[in-house]
Amino acid sequence: MKNTLLIASILAASFTVVPTIHAEDNLSLRVCEYVSANDKKRLRKFLKKRKLKIRSIFNKIQCNAQNLLEFAASSQALDVGEMIIGKLPVKIVTANIDAVTKHSAHLAVVANKRIK
Repeated sequence: MKNTLLIASILAASFTVVPTIHAEDNLSLRVCEYVSANDKKRLRKFLKKRKLKIRSIFNKIQCNAQNLLEFAASSQALDVGEMIIGKLPVKIVTANIDAVTKHSAHLAVVANKRIK
């Protein structure tokens, strides 16, 4: 009886973990799509619906092996890039200024204004 109960609880726990991982992958996929499409309105709506903030997901999501700010700069997503720069702490913007400058002069100017 104890073994059956133990096995049942382990199986139940394993089923609850799988959707969480899948949902996180779907989250990063959607965010990357909206950034690459430069769709600031849909990105904001998506994050607001899930009660997320750029600050909380910035370190967790990678798009094409780049963080969100660098990906926005390389995708020439200027509107979304400006929004991300405005939402991130100055410390993070400062750390990513070189990568942004390499891909987008416009976002580099915005980032430098944010830093100063």
